[in-house]
Amino acid sequence: MAEKKAKKEKKVAIVVEKVAGKEIVYPIRGNIFEGKVTSAKADKTVTVEREVTQYVPKYERYKKIKSKIKAHNLLSINAKEGDLVKIGETRRISKTKSFVVMEIIGKSM
Repeated sequence: MAEKKAKKEKKVAIVVEKVAGKEIVYPIRGNIFEGKVTSAKADKTVTVEREVTQYVPKYERYKKIKSKIKAHNLLSINAKEGDLVKIGETRRISKTKSFVVMEIIGKSM
């Protein structure tokens, strides 16, 4: 009589980085965002800015919200300033980094 609901399987992407013969695994869990790299000055770190539009019902208009997220830049990906990238949430890497660059969507000129 009672049917069991099928569990939704979460698709978990895994990003692997090889450093000095060791493999470091970053399982992607949680949010996945797309944004533009605004700074790549720090070692193995990029700052990604994403822009979201939010509806404000009182004024019946939209507003733009920008947020900056620091992400771990893998040596194999090596994103540069101006690139469009996809970042995924992972375990805490440092005090400010809990995202990792998964792929480059568009290159800068």
